[in-house]
Amino acid sequence: MSGSVSRSGAGVAAATPGHVWLDGRVLPADGPHLSVFDRGFQLGDGIFETLRVRGAHATELPEHIARLRGSAAGLDIALPDDLEDVLAVGIADLLVANGLDGPAGDASVRITVSRGAFRGRGLLPPDENVAVTIAIQAWPVVAPPAGHLERGLRLVASAVRRDPANPLATLKTTSRADYVYARLEARRAGADDALFLTTDGHLSEGTTANIFLVRVATDVVELATPSLDCAILPGTTRSWLLAWGARVGLVPVEGRLSQTDLASADEAFLSSSVAGILPVTTFDGQAIGDGRPGPWTLRARADREAMIAGEDAT
Repeated sequence: MSGSVSRSGAGVAAATPGHVWLDGRVLPADGPHLSVFDRGFQLGDGIFETLRVRGAHATELPEHIARLRGSAAGLDIALPDDLEDVLAVGIADLLVANGLDGPAGDASVRITVSRGAFRGRGLLPPDENVAVTIAIQAWPVVAPPAGHLERGLRLVASAVRRDPANPLATLKTTSRADYVYARLEARRAGADDALFLTTDGHLSEGTTANIFLVRVATDVVELATPSLDCAILPGTTRSWLLAWGARVGLVPVEGRLSQTDLASADEAFLSSSVAGILPVTTFDGQAIGDGRPGPWTLRARADREAMIAGEDAT
């Protein structure tokens, strides 16, 4: 997405993929695919995951599949028992078809599962067994715009509030209208992304990424991020960062963070599976820290990229 950060991309539009994978087959991307009766299309009755595949290695695939299964359980969507094998083969075949395999391949892969096609009406799922729809898409990863790394991202607070008591808050569903609305808010404000707040005013997450703060004290440097009870998606990169912070001498902190905490932080950044770590330097028009990407942010990005490339950076 031009001028924005995304869990499903590195910030700019990628080349149009030539093929998609759907229910066991690689198909031309411009062909007919889904039934109009598919509940994912009709109701947003589906789930998805996005991950990065570098050199034909799917980064944190088991963690993504575990989260996919958790989202499916929350909506009572029955997944096939051999899902891991199905996805591993499907991803590999699609990467070959799109020319994204091999040592130089670097892809953003989206796995989407809907409850499937049902010709009846109504919100409740049908009583009879309906085969789920499983789709995989892959795009080449492109570098974020230079400005995102040199000046950092500009965030604004979204008017959409996240409710920590909402049981859907931690499920990655295909119902994304709130996120689309928030990204439109950011564009209208001339910002790169919007930040959700909880109903009681604490930091939650970006439209497609978790947020982290770096707070430097006399004898400690904290790596702080909203806790799981702040209506956030438990990102796989978020989990990696908390472990990384402890390894490199930071003090990881999960808690309820305020807008004042963000404004007074020394550094801030967003984290996602594909875009990685991107610095945040402005929130609602006010500079964070000295208004430039900080050293811990840049180290986190470099170390994460090294991990994805199979190198030991720490």
